[in-house]
Amino acid sequence: MIEPVDPLSSPIPRTLVRFWHNELELPDDVRACMASWDRLTDEGFVLRSFDDAAASSYIETYYGRRERAAFARCEHPAMRCDYLRMCVLLAEGGLYVDADDVLLGDGWKLIFRNDRMKVQPLCYDITAGGMMASADIWRTDLPAGDRVFYVNNDPIAAPAGHPILQQALKRATDRLLGSEGFLEIQATTGPGNLTAALAAHARQLQIADQPFDFELIRDWDAIAEMRWSLSYRDDERNWRNVYGC
Repeated sequence: MIEPVDPLSSPIPRTLVRFWHNELELPDDVRACMASWDRLTDEGFVLRSFDDAAASSYIETYYGRRERAAFARCEHPAMRCDYLRMCVLLAEGGLYVDADDVLLGDGWKLIFRNDRMKVQPLCYDITAGGMMASADIWRTDLPAGDRVFYVNNDPIAAPAGHPILQQALKRATDRLLGSEGFLEIQATTGPGNLTAALAAHARQLQIADQPFDFELIRDWDAIAEMRWSLSYRDDERNWRNVYGC
């Protein structure tokens, strides 16, 4: 477990970043999820919410022609959300959470204990045909099996300019601009893209005999909960319904 320290000493900005593609059509149930984070303003947080227009304006202000063109190629709101979170956290740092995450307790303070990037590990058990429980990911006594380990891109906490985000944004931009065909969300802008960037960066640090500048969050489920029973999950706003995943 991460030992708690004073979060005020961390250089990760107390900025919370969220995205919903159309601010005027924010569902009430999603709004309620986002409102659960409002109490962080009492802890000195700035809450920033982006929609498509604000995201496009932000990328135009902080980035160049390639990034603007790449964002324009993000056809689904989930892909635009993926791309925007990398842009904001790379430029300014902070904590990104999905709009359907609900804040539970005060465990978020552990995320701000130091300047290392924080991401959530996940594992898909191919043999069982489902995701492993977060507590089981760390177990060393499990029988051998086919498992896929990766990191989620929700949440992401990082200081500005983190090299993993830099690599992830470049990789996503290259893929978006380099293909004329179908672009799978997970691999192009989502968790697969972030995992590839993190793995490459970790290997570079190992070769250079340098310590890791990132951490895996062991207990995100105790910090926030994703709400699955939301209205938008039944229509095209849910990328899984559009892309058959």
